[in-house]
Amino acid sequence: MNTKIKTKKESNSKRFFHIENSEEFKNLTVNKGVENKALSSNKSIDAVKKARKNILKAEDYFKGIRAGNLTILSRAITLVESSNPKHKELASKIVDLCLPYSGKSKRIGITGVPGVGKSTFIEALGTTLIAQGEKMAVLAIDPSSEKSKGSILGDKTRMEELVKSPNAFIRPSPSSGSLGGVARKTRETILLCEAAGYTTIFVETVGVGQSETAVHSMTDFFLLLMLAGAGDELQGIKRGIMEMADTIAITKADGDNKIKAIAAETEYRNALHLFPPSESKWAAKVLSCSSVTHWGIDDLWNTIKEYFDLCTENGQIEHKRKQQAKFWMHETIKDQLLDFLYNDKNNLNVINQLEKDIMANKTSPFKAADHVFELFLNKKS
Repeated sequence: MNTKIKTKKESNSKRFFHIENSEEFKNLTVNKGVENKALSSNKSIDAVKKARKNILKAEDYFKGIRAGNLTILSRAITLVESSNPKHKELASKIVDLCLPYSGKSKRIGITGVPGVGKSTFIEALGTTLIAQGEKMAVLAIDPSSEKSKGSILGDKTRMEELVKSPNAFIRPSPSSGSLGGVARKTRETILLCEAAGYTTIFVETVGVGQSETAVHSMTDFFLLLMLAGAGDELQGIKRGIMEMADTIAITKADGDNKIKAIAAETEYRNALHLFPPSESKWAAKVLSCSSVTHWGIDDLWNTIKEYFDLCTENGQIEHKRKQQAKFWMHETIKDQLLDFLYNDKNNLNVINQLEKDIMANKTSPFKAADHVFELFLNKKS
């Protein structure tokens, strides 16, 4: 039995024939369609592919970054985030070139539970800053799936107005299950953005686990966003995150929720009195704001500027950055040691065998770790 497979062209012809001869559509005129044409030629596609493969020299990236070229800046950040050894070497050279031109921005870390409205808040504050002549960058650490290793990277879609501004740069980065590694790369990205001339840099955390500590160790000012009416405020306070916060902002203070936000503000302000004063002599403040109506946004920015004025004058900004640089040296040493161990096939074979021995109760995890360390020492000797 021969069965003729209808092509798309044949199906469309029959469909239009039916319409033209149908009583229902007798008063309609069906015009002949326009043939689809390719939107781009093979030549242009090849040119784009060639451009992507063409990795510039470190000096070329540096010049592009200093000139404010967003394409070059984005490509440089991609190199920083890459695990390719060649990319790492090139990224290191770029960071070294940018280092003398960094350090002049306000580095602001922002954290809060999922649903608190971090992205909406950043857009509201960001549009206010740009109107005042600031040039800002947003570095968002996006959570990755432990199963698929994928990330949504949706911050650009949520910051619809901010992303349109030529004075705003938004860069989401996947956590890829390793907050420490991403945090180190984010710190290097901060240096590149500063060299590009951005005066205010926001680092938005995942909002869970240890990401707050990592972001706190690379920023000057740490802002904690909280919700009102989500339960007993005092019961929900985490001492660690509260001690890190330089200011607490109660978000979504609009409509019927405004009264709850002001009440929560009082609760948190009373709780802050229980903590010892910070080394910077800055007394943490609590404010309420609405990202929708922009109520309280100006007051919050004035508070942030007040903090920077105080801590710049008393030398705490410079002191904190020096301590952070020392901290990241030690963190980078740890990362490189792990890379050395886990990127060597022979090491992996030994580690895989030790894992089997541990699960078979032939050895303890501690003795296995000692064996791996001895392996490292023997390789270096």
